[in-house]
Amino acid sequence: MKVSIFGQAAYRYLPDDFAQHHDSVCDTPYSLVTKDGMYASVRHLIDELLFGARCGLDGVSITEHGQSSYDVMPNPNVVAGALAYVTEAEGLPVAVYPMGRSLGKSREPVKVAEEYALLDVMSGGRLVAGFPVGLSYDASINNGVPPIEVRGRFNENLDLVLRAWRDQIPFAFNGKHIQYPQVNIWPRPLQEQPPVWLTGIGNPATMQQVLERGFGFNFFGFAGSKLTAQRIFPRFWELAEQSNIPRNPYRVGFLQNVAVADTDAEAERLYGKHIEYAFHTGLGAIPAEKLSLPGGIDIRGVQALLKDPADFGMYAQMRTASLRDLIDNGTVVVGSAATVRDQLTELCQQHGIGNLHAMLSFGSMPPELAKGNIKLFAEQVAPHLRKLWSDSGFEHHWWPERLGGKPAPATAKPGEKVSV
Repeated sequence: MKVSIFGQAAYRYLPDDFAQHHDSVCDTPYSLVTKDGMYASVRHLIDELLFGARCGLDGVSITEHGQSSYDVMPNPNVVAGALAYVTEAEGLPVAVYPMGRSLGKSREPVKVAEEYALLDVMSGGRLVAGFPVGLSYDASINNGVPPIEVRGRFNENLDLVLRAWRDQIPFAFNGKHIQYPQVNIWPRPLQEQPPVWLTGIGNPATMQQVLERGFGFNFFGFAGSKLTAQRIFPRFWELAEQSNIPRNPYRVGFLQNVAVADTDAEAERLYGKHIEYAFHTGLGAIPAEKLSLPGGIDIRGVQALLKDPADFGMYAQMRTASLRDLIDNGTVVVGSAATVRDQLTELCQQHGIGNLHAMLSFGSMPPELAKGNIKLFAEQVAPHLRKLWSDSGFEHHWWPERLGGKPAPATAKPGEKVSV
């Protein structure tokens, strides 16, 4: 099993009464920000991710969110470039894993292909390439892409990125949404093709694309693994079974908030207010209606939402949830190393998860507390998790070969299928 550290560049100094006076972290007034606070929030995130790499975790993971205070990451490749350079200079065998350049909103997909290729070169072939469709409010409100076009743009842009990496001679691209008289990116990735992962929240259309084209699938279950995971992962593996695709746990990743201390009580005492801050002024403060704008979800996604209506109701309650609510829902795993190990092991075994992205710094957490959490997790939890699936007989086709991955056959072109 691969265990990565995941981080978001949350602005850590919003006022305590933020939720009482502001509707959303998607339109937070910048008047609430201080220059020192912004600098510290971004600097501390990078320091913490590097600390996780130095502690021996398998990957450093970030994602993209624009025009928001809960993750100040308009282009994750800027931070990924810093991580790639430092980890290569220090000889750290860690995957550089930007989980998202949101192709559904991009009007410059060739630029995305170039940035990822350059990251692979800078890291010496350690890039893991993540591509989310993109959050509805970000693609359509922030970037002006009509909701009905978002998935079509994503599919077209992804095809273009993969071809730009693959083709060795210049080519023209004439798509519905984007046209290029010539595509000839420099550099190409060092890897024949970096491992490709799609990140989603449970839409069967995304899952089917993952399975048919040989990608990996990341699920972000921020609302609570004990509820959402019970539906999302069975849905994924059912689709795999229908396509006669093996239940290889290494093709599935899950993001989980984790807080570790010497005892359960100490963990709740140390991290409680920072966990509540993270959801009251972060993900819980994204209005649910901005995540599913009309036209932004295809019919299979709508059917899934109607089947699982409690998910959005639970999500809407996160803004006022107590620490106990968040623990009980599995939104966070909090406790001693033994408690955390047991809960994460059970979660991963139950749902066939072969890649865990541990969010170890969140909310208003000060950097020294975050580093303490990272160190305890890396030393007392991660080594036990890595043993999962070691005797399963499966190979990890979605990890850089330089770091022990086993490349699968070339990713399918549109209309083709790959069985791995």
